[in-house]
Amino acid sequence: MTERLEQVQRAFTAYTVERELGSGGMATVYLAHDKKHDRKVAIKVLHAELAAVLGAERFLQEIRVTANLQHPHILGLIDSGIIAEGELQGRPYYVMPYVKGESLRQRLDKEQQLPVSDAVRIATEIASALDYAHRQGVIHRDIKPENILLHDGSAIVADFGIALAVTQAGGARMTQTGLSLGTPSYMSPEQAMGERTITARSDIYSLGAVTYEMLAGEPPFTGPTVQAVVARVMTEEPRPLTAQRRNVPPHVEAAVARALEKIPADRFASAHEFADALNNPSFALSSTSAMPARHGDSGRFKALFYGAAGVAVLFLAIAIWGWMRPAPPKAVSRYRLALDSTESMAPGGAYWGRLALSSDGSRLAYLGGPLAQVLVRQRNQLHAAAIPGTEGANTPFFSPDGQHIGFVSGGTHLRIVSLNGGPPITVTDSLIGVAGDSWGPDGFIYADGLGSLSLVRVEAKAGAVPKLFTTLDTARREYDHLWPDVLPNGKGVLFTALSSGKTAATNRTTYAIAVAEIPSGKHHVIVNDAMYGRYATSGHLLYVTTNRTLMVAPFDQNSMKVTGEPMALVEGMRIGAAGSADLAVSEAGTLVYVTSAEAGKQELVWVTRDGKAESVDRDWQEDYFRHPALSPNGRRVAVEKNPVGPPGDIWIKQLDKGPALRLTLDGSNIYSAWKPDGQSLTFSRSTSGFYDLWTKRADGSAQPVLQVHTKWESFEPHWSPDGKWLIFVAIDPASGFGDILGIRPGTDTVPVRLVATKYDEGAPAFSPDGRWMAYASNESGRFEIYVAPFPNTGTAKWVVSTNGGTEVQWSHSGRELFYRDGGNLVAVEVKATPTFSTGRSTVLFPAGGFTSDAFAQEYAVAPNDQRFLMIRPLRPSKPDELVVVDNWFEELKAKSRK
Repeated sequence: MTERLEQVQRAFTAYTVERELGSGGMATVYLAHDKKHDRKVAIKVLHAELAAVLGAERFLQEIRVTANLQHPHILGLIDSGIIAEGELQGRPYYVMPYVKGESLRQRLDKEQQLPVSDAVRIATEIASALDYAHRQGVIHRDIKPENILLHDGSAIVADFGIALAVTQAGGARMTQTGLSLGTPSYMSPEQAMGERTITARSDIYSLGAVTYEMLAGEPPFTGPTVQAVVARVMTEEPRPLTAQRRNVPPHVEAAVARALEKIPADRFASAHEFADALNNPSFALSSTSAMPARHGDSGRFKALFYGAAGVAVLFLAIAIWGWMRPAPPKAVSRYRLALDSTESMAPGGAYWGRLALSSDGSRLAYLGGPLAQVLVRQRNQLHAAAIPGTEGANTPFFSPDGQHIGFVSGGTHLRIVSLNGGPPITVTDSLIGVAGDSWGPDGFIYADGLGSLSLVRVEAKAGAVPKLFTTLDTARREYDHLWPDVLPNGKGVLFTALSSGKTAATNRTTYAIAVAEIPSGKHHVIVNDAMYGRYATSGHLLYVTTNRTLMVAPFDQNSMKVTGEPMALVEGMRIGAAGSADLAVSEAGTLVYVTSAEAGKQELVWVTRDGKAESVDRDWQEDYFRHPALSPNGRRVAVEKNPVGPPGDIWIKQLDKGPALRLTLDGSNIYSAWKPDGQSLTFSRSTSGFYDLWTKRADGSAQPVLQVHTKWESFEPHWSPDGKWLIFVAIDPASGFGDILGIRPGTDTVPVRLVATKYDEGAPAFSPDGRWMAYASNESGRFEIYVAPFPNTGTAKWVVSTNGGTEVQWSHSGRELFYRDGGNLVAVEVKATPTFSTGRSTVLFPAGGFTSDAFAQEYAVAPNDQRFLMIRPLRPSKPDELVVVDNWFEELKAKSRK
């Protein structure tokens, strides 16, 4: 037994180290037995010189980001740590499953060339692993045959994220040690040149090189020295595969050639596209691809090749110098971004998060155009492109790799669309609200929960099931968590926490920035009196105050603490409902924000069945309207109003241009419903941080009276036409699910469960004769509209909607039901005698430009059923200013030094 093996054995108590498996440029690998789980594992111990450069703690912090990668063709991470004592003290290590078999390198050493079918299958499996990892924001950086394990013939990619962890931990010091990352024969040109930003397309190049070797028997470029290989990578084209092996199919050669393009933009946009091309006999090489070699270019490449030795040395010197020398400060440029009138931003309305920026800062996504859909503008282009299928969207956000856009439509549907084409896919329509979403490096989307809920967490794939992530802190009187922003290291999520005051006199909404740990969801407040926090990779927290000032403070994403005093950056930020702001910052240091001379306003409008809108009273415009409710005679409207967001106060206005009466005064009220006599209203009111139902006379002549108190929070009251029943939605704060309950005041002492399942139910509505109840439920996997007999709701049920549905309302004639299907207002013919049935369904008009709510009706139906009272966001009288600051981090550094 060697002395080194004995040292390793003494270093581990949880593992029995059996023998050394091999040693590479970064680590030595040992076969060991996991005592606790009775299994074989592979332990990699970093070399001493590398550990000294990296800093062990920093390396472990970086490697944990990749520990959540779960894929059948990725070798997972079991454990990691720092050897605590003995001769190897301070050395980082990580533990992986032991794969019995051989590496692709070992197979190539034996066979030289693989059967074409085997090479294509192995490359496809590797591409699947890369595509998954890239979508999680993780780039391998060291794809080579040595890192591909073959288990029962299937490929498993090892050391995922290790190169990235070393790069992040070691930084520029790596070059000073003479240690290198990546293998020259498989490194992309940009990696060989020492580019600071390496994208997923670098991995695609490396996989192309590995595939080339599986087919040709050697990598596309070889040489006696590293310098010679780098020179050939930079200056030559690979030999055509068919010139070396005639039975390589043309489409396989074309796919490999595309992957080996020298310019990243000319390669496949994703590993998935590469795999598709390898398996598609109709795939053809474009005229600009690298292979076969073009005769017209051969002289130029030969001339370059003749000088390869000198060029190689020059390139290597440039690369090392570029890594080691201090980067000169980049010029900071600040400008207003003008938008064409047909591409202008949608007016800031309730809950609209209007813009997002890709991590590299090259793409700006925002809500705009006549259909209020997602528009994406390349920063180097003059115009934006509309993304089909995003009409009426809210809160756009980018995937970590910038190749997908997420958004919320219909108030409940969380969707994803690829920027490379194709229709949107629905992730979920359960538990999702519209007040913010963020796509984390772990492949999960963190989102606003539906209603007054905590944040939820859902995997970024079709049909995923969301789960509650955070829990409201009742000690702080929190009632909502909004506007999440996942930290790049994947350890936590910034968000806005809304709380209510301690007494009726102080029961106003307060805002704070909090951070929640992943995956536990435990959170703590880091900045009070602040809203809409965003993390900047310069190590700072950006947030907006209630007086519309943009602030920045030093922030450590590892400890998740503010580490210094804040500075004011910009005044006059545009603030939307619930503390939203138009603010984004890229990892590359581009800052984008919107200022406004005034806050965005809203107005009540009458909308006819053909979609024509007319203002109810142009003199009555406010920052925030919600949940309009028409009086039984249609002459008055009750509406919630608040300068910032929910909750607020209930106001009653005479239609159309009559006076307005403030019915409630404590700023803790939401969702109002008229009693059938038109003399009183019932609404949800927060007392001691808990929502009950209260009733007050519509003329304000008496104090509100407690109507219903349950152990759950109560919202969305609705009175039956005869006034005998009061139905409402009760939400369990622990689960977030809503049920429909009912009570007969003066008769029942305990509410009756009308529709109470393990799914969400809401937005109940009575038929004019009181015999039927319509409501929304997601029991089918998405929200649809249902009708049940009342009060015997369990005896029958009919589904009304066909493509999703929310915000159902019954016509006054009883012959139609109205609802939203996401972007449209829909009318369905119904018959209630002798039993319930549905008829023709008609889309009345696109409703994306009007405020919507997933659970409660955000419109009212006029007595004649010919028009609808809706809420429309207005453009400010003075236009918003969209400001872009390139290389903003340089400006931030300069300010921090003062």
